[in-house]
Amino acid sequence: MYIAVDDTDSHAGNCTTYLLTEIMRELSDIDIIGNPRLVRLNPAVPWKTRGNGSLVLRIGKGIGAKKQIGVISGEKTFCYEKATEWEPDVPELMERLIPIVQENRSDGSDPGLIISKEKPNASLYREGVSTIIDRERVTRELERIGAATFEMGCGRGIIGAACGMAWEPGDSTYEVLAYRDRSKWGTLRYADPESIREMDAMFSGTFNSWEERRHKVTMVPSTPCPVLFGLRGDVEEETINAAMHLRTESVERWITFLTNQGTDDHVIRNPAELIANRSYEIEGTVVSFAVRIHGGHSFIDMDTRYGIVTCAAYEPSKEFRMLFDNLAPGDKIRVIGELRDEPRTFNAEKVYISSVTERYEKISNPVCGGCGKRMRSVGKGEGYRCRDCRTRSKEPVMRKETRWVVPGWYEPPASARRHLSKPLKRMNAEQPIEFVNSRIA
Repeated sequence: MYIAVDDTDSHAGNCTTYLLTEIMRELSDIDIIGNPRLVRLNPAVPWKTRGNGSLVLRIGKGIGAKKQIGVISGEKTFCYEKATEWEPDVPELMERLIPIVQENRSDGSDPGLIISKEKPNASLYREGVSTIIDRERVTRELERIGAATFEMGCGRGIIGAACGMAWEPGDSTYEVLAYRDRSKWGTLRYADPESIREMDAMFSGTFNSWEERRHKVTMVPSTPCPVLFGLRGDVEEETINAAMHLRTESVERWITFLTNQGTDDHVIRNPAELIANRSYEIEGTVVSFAVRIHGGHSFIDMDTRYGIVTCAAYEPSKEFRMLFDNLAPGDKIRVIGELRDEPRTFNAEKVYISSVTERYEKISNPVCGGCGKRMRSVGKGEGYRCRDCRTRSKEPVMRKETRWVVPGWYEPPASARRHLSKPLKRMNAEQPIEFVNSRIA
């Protein structure tokens, strides 16, 4: 039996992941099968609150290997590898879970709850993670599998819940989410930065936790939600051990989620056309120098098979903008990012430089070989001439410019990365040392 929920949070607080832990606590008399899932969907959806994540839980009668996946209110929480054929009663589950959704809903949110013995087709996830999906498409699929649903507000959460339930993990990661005592919600969090720095150095499989360059914590939210921290990693056991290394305020509960974070699942490759509010990988040739506008945002134009595309690196991406500042016409690049509708820009998440052009700067007018004096310009495009000897030269003295960007991958600092964006660390890639050394802190 599968349970999926979405859209109970808001910008003012709350968190749908916390709602799922409340559901797990309510259903403590039923086994959990496999890790609960945190499934991020299309990050370009205009009406998302924060991370556009849906939550999925499989329950039943567990068999096979058993492992601890967390602690809720002092009680250890386990999951099983497999399940028997026994299934809980759907109407009874609805009766138990609807009040929990109602109690944990933020004002203005549009929750959706789905309970189903069968999962939607995996194609629903592919559409939900990369496009804006039609509600009727979701409704037809839920009717096909006989799912039971509950919704509030406009019920938009039904779409995310269904798409999350349809996820079939391929490339996947883990996240240990720790939650605060309710009495501390909305107050300043305490998580010792030095312990996070130590953890980041000790546990190589974790990612997006710490920025060494700025000595900045990136795994602790700043919103007034129940979450204390979210620690992401490639290996479940290592990620849990890394979380235990941290020095923080008291943790009321923690759960290890299986996620699609850090996978680039949202990226559409080789599209026939570019449609706004979707994310793509496109390639082309730089045709302009970067333009910085008020607010610190940086833009370049790229000639692609889709025409001229304006690529943007916004101020929150910090030193990543220096990549744009150092690009030049003729450079061949590949950009992964989101196409925004208004203004119509392609917001870069990662950039791969295939090749860079050689650039030269004028040092001086040429020297006359006869008298050793500097020649003078005859006129624009007409070359140079020595006044005394009447000798001529077509070219000035040139010097090859140092390019601080070279072929390779480039990404923003961890605090500016999207949940779904695959970090270079997971790609076994690093930013070129030339660029790293040339950046200004």
